Order: sequence, then structure tokens, then C-alpha cells
Amino acid sequence: MRSFLAYILLFSIMLPTISPWGTIAYFHLNREYIAKVLCENRQRPELKCNGQCYLAKKLKQQEDNKDKETANRVQNLPVLQLFTQAVDSFKFDFDYSQFLEKPRFFYQLVIYISPASRLLRPPRR
Repeated sequence: MRSFLAYILLFSIMLPTISPWGTIAYFHLNREYIAKVLCENRQRPELKCNGQCYLAKKLKQQEDNKDKETANRVQNLPVLQLFTQAVDSFKFDFDYSQFLEKPRFFYQLVIYISPASRLLRPPRR
């Protein structure tokens, strides 16, 4: 179930990058129909367009749609304004009384014994 969900999410993320390839695949599969019916230059065979004008037009249309969607997303994003108020002066109150007392240090000598040292011993003879 997790792998299926992962594949679905991966496909949904990659779909916008794959969509131009779908248009190109559609063009190659239906090249004869596009050249005879949908091509803008079908009356001028000397250009040897063979429907590539239609492909360029569709790819440009997809790119424009993607740009419009991106622009709409950017425009509809909420703007979070972070600001700080100007501080005119700083006041540093330093307490010198802590330096008047003698420091109290407590040292404790701790010897670390690794738990592995109990396990890793040479065999007895």
C-alpha cells in the first residue's frame, strides 16, 4: 500500500514535466492526420512542414498555460510580512555582584569504564 501511494505521489509530482512529452508522443502517433487536416501549411507543400507547425503551436500553448498557472499561484499566495520596530537605544545593565563572590568549583573524578570491556575479554586458559 505504501509503495502504491508513493508511486501515485511521484507520478503526480512528475506530471507537469511529462506533459510536453505526451504532446510529442501524440504528434508522432497521429503525424499523418495532423499533416493532412490540422497543419496550417498544408496548402504549401514546398515548406515540408508535415504538421510541425501544429506541434510547435501546441507546445507553446502548453508553456503559456503553465506560465499563467504559475502567475496565478504566485498572485494568490498570502503575503507574510515580517517586521521589527526600530529600537532607539540599548540599555545594558550588568550585574557585577556575581564577580565579587569567590567561585565555587566542585570537581569529581569520574572514571569511565566501557560496558564493552566486560564483554570483550581474552579467553581463559
